Amino acid sequence: MPHAFPDAPLYEIKANLFKALAHPVRVRILELLVVADGPCPVSDLLSALDIEASLLSQHLSVLRRHHVVTSHRVGKTMTYELAHPQVADLLAVARSFLVDRLTAQQGQLAMAIQMDTAQLDAAQVGAAQVGAAHGGTADRGAAQ
Repeated sequence: MPHAFPDAPLYEIKANLFKALAHPVRVRILELLVVADGPCPVSDLLSALDIEASLLSQHLSVLRRHHVVTSHRVGKTMTYELAHPQVADLLAVARSFLVDRLTAQQGQLAMAIQMDTAQLDAAQVGAAQVGAAHGGTADRGAAQ
């Protein structure tokens, strides 16, 4: 935890931050808080996430413990918001990185499909030529 080891090297503190972000529900909570652009009631998070209140509470606790979100009580309503606006930047950079990676992978996949198609076409042409060279014996055998 970031606040538990203030003398820890920065890379260890960063690793703990990424551990706090290492769950899809927590990432989604942060995305919702970015869109909310201010305090967001727990009820709004619950309806957007469609998970049990106890599970949401556990995830919010992890994010609070790592100082990623802050909470405030207004009457009976508990609200949450990003602890720092740069959390939104962190999510945007992660999204950009992933879009770039997926785009590159999509390009690689398209090239692989083209190569496989070309190889399959060449194999079919080669098989047809072999069949023709043998007088079409493979076709005659199948017809008998």
